[in-house]
Amino acid sequence: MPNPLFCYTLLVKLFIENIFMPKIYLDNSATTPVDPEVLRAMLPYFSQKFGNPSSIYSFGQEAAEAILQAREKIANFLGCQKEEIIFTSGATETNNLVLKGVMQAFYQRTGKKGHLITSQIEHKAILEPAQILEKEGYGVTYLPVNREGIVEMREVQKAIRDDTVLVSLMYANSETGAIQPIAEVGRMVRKINQKGRKVNPEGIASRPYGVNKIFVHTDAAQAVQYLNCKINFLGVDLLTLAGHKIYAPKGVGALYVKKGTPIIAIQQGGAQEYGLRAGTENVPYIVALAKACEVAEKNRAKVSQKLVELRDRLISDIEKKIPESKLNGPRGERRLPNNVNFSFRGAEGESIVLGLDLAGIAVSTGSACTSHDLKPSHVLTAMGIPPEIAHSSIRITMSKYTTVADIDKLIQVLPKIVERFRKMAPKEA
Repeated sequence: MPNPLFCYTLLVKLFIENIFMPKIYLDNSATTPVDPEVLRAMLPYFSQKFGNPSSIYSFGQEAAEAILQAREKIANFLGCQKEEIIFTSGATETNNLVLKGVMQAFYQRTGKKGHLITSQIEHKAILEPAQILEKEGYGVTYLPVNREGIVEMREVQKAIRDDTVLVSLMYANSETGAIQPIAEVGRMVRKINQKGRKVNPEGIASRPYGVNKIFVHTDAAQAVQYLNCKINFLGVDLLTLAGHKIYAPKGVGALYVKKGTPIIAIQQGGAQEYGLRAGTENVPYIVALAKACEVAEKNRAKVSQKLVELRDRLISDIEKKIPESKLNGPRGERRLPNNVNFSFRGAEGESIVLGLDLAGIAVSTGSACTSHDLKPSHVLTAMGIPPEIAHSSIRITMSKYTTVADIDKLIQVLPKIVERFRKMAPKEA
């Protein structure tokens, strides 16, 4: 039996080392720290400019003006009209509003339950609302992806039906960093809409089954920091933003919805946000989101270049120093600058995460919203990766604050941790 005093001393030593050791945070796809510029912009709206923006007196109008300015800033960031920006609590609420709001608006207009196209690798904030719609009788197609985790254009085109109402595809995958061809999808759908439109005797443009047009939505939560999100470039009708992915606080997001897009509210209780999102606006966080978008646009090129260099160096070092390591997802320009996802055959991903945590380094096995799910990543299995290999995966996502020293430290400890857990794993029969 181990000496209790020895065990206690070891636990105390590990605890002290973990508390006082410099921490390295490499899970920025889960969330990011609040940028100091963003924090400074939002602070006055907690205690000095705290009015309810729906109030008509000066306190309220000061808050309302802050929201108006934030709306204009985000509209400039996306290249759209300020009336096309709807503030929400984050990407999950926004995605629910898009899928349910657009599909139900079609049903109200036509009496028919239309068709939704999405993909097998979406965030659960898309997949779960899609599954609910499917149970309610709406048609849903979940597109496959190729070995790199990218939706191919021919699959999108093949899935479009006469009653297709909405195509919803994420701009960049949160687990693998795979960038999806959203601009190409936008162009293709626009051509289909133009070709398929016809004018009936009443002068109303229509398609079969009463579909006026197919709408395109993208969840750009992971992409905003690094990719071109101008609406004219993407050709989308709806776009999702999330504050805590771009150095703003958790609990704020926004929806771009092109003027004229049929969508109904799914949350009632007030007329805020043009009647699409009831509830008193979160003024400090809305101000923060607008400031984060400004900072992102200003620093995008410099930050992206830095992170591409760190990413490629990290990928190269892992492949050199850890045998039987496999990069999941694409290389080069088709991958987000900050994302690295590897499988290490024979070592369990959760164990590697915990081992790195004891060494003062935070990474993850995938999306934070699925971290309590013991099933293998639905993203990796959709790419054809066997469940046992998917279980051996970790995701490393850097930020603008990540340094060369951080990556050097990771490369110093990761091979030892993987080797240790491989030795501890049961031998295959």
